[in-house]
Amino acid sequence: MEVVSPTNNDGNSSAVCSSDEGFSAEDDGKISDEVKAPEQFKESRAEMLVRHQCEIKELQNKEVAKKKAAAKGSKAEQKVKKKVVEEEIAKDDTKMRARHAKELASLGYISGDSDGLDNLVKAMAGVSVTSTGYSGKPSKGVKRREKRAQEEAEREQRIQEEQGNIISDRVLENEQLQQKLHPLGLSLYEIKPDGHCLYRAVENQLSLYPLQCQYSYQQLREMAADYMRSHAEDFLPFFLADSENDTESNDSLQERFEKYCREVESTAAWGGQLELEALAHSLRKHMVIFAGNFPDVEMGKEYKSENDGLSSNSSIMLSYHKHAYGLGEHYNSVVPVQGNG
Repeated sequence: MEVVSPTNNDGNSSAVCSSDEGFSAEDDGKISDEVKAPEQFKESRAEMLVRHQCEIKELQNKEVAKKKAAAKGSKAEQKVKKKVVEEEIAKDDTKMRARHAKELASLGYISGDSDGLDNLVKAMAGVSVTSTGYSGKPSKGVKRREKRAQEEAEREQRIQEEQGNIISDRVLENEQLQQKLHPLGLSLYEIKPDGHCLYRAVENQLSLYPLQCQYSYQQLREMAADYMRSHAEDFLPFFLADSENDTESNDSLQERFEKYCREVESTAAWGGQLELEALAHSLRKHMVIFAGNFPDVEMGKEYKSENDGLSSNSSIMLSYHKHAYGLGEHYNSVVPVQGNG
């Protein structure tokens, strides 16, 4: 993609945007450096608006390419990848529009003008904000671009509000968790949010006690899947309740359950209550899952040690976070505060 400014017969510059090459998912994730104001001459407002439209189009192409690349793997993996792409594009979009507004301001655009909002929306749509002396009705194409730009501006505002809410909910949730854990001499050990967090948290818990058998997160995935398969009658009712809205599949309940177990053992699908229950019985361990604004959950009570403490029979302690990340639920490991063990 490039922006050139040829001189027309009247001696005026006119910006031209061309896009001969599609955006590749292997690109470095940044808007091309070629799409920028030429340094050899002062860019006019019309040329700047055309360049802005080119950059908007390039970001749209980037989004399409990345979503195509994300449409691979299981449904769970695709869902994770799609959300990551959407968040990445939203961040790039926010930065780009902030830069556009700053560049427009350098040419005299003032956000406090009476027509400020309309002009900014037109600028986002690639419509000139300069007066042309034409007082007729705008064309349908102009109306469509203005409407699309307005929708994009509203969407961006919603994203920012949602991100603000996520941050607020996250802070509140962590404060509530700390109020529970601190009196017990416990604290959080952060686990990587990669879809394996539940299994990595259990792996971390087992590593605290060298006398126990140690398992990797992948081995724990396979262990949970094997236990659910061999005790299907205990898990099918709960699986059915969780998947009752899945009307797209024509497979039988047993076939869908087997597919679910395969995803548990071979993908980065998030784990939840079913997997925790399976791990508690597979490991023959008592589990406690602390939550900020939910009641704490215990599993495998029959395996609970009579003597608390950091012994080989100590409980596995995790924390559940609903608002930790925009991508979904998360689990951390709960460990003794350093110096208390």
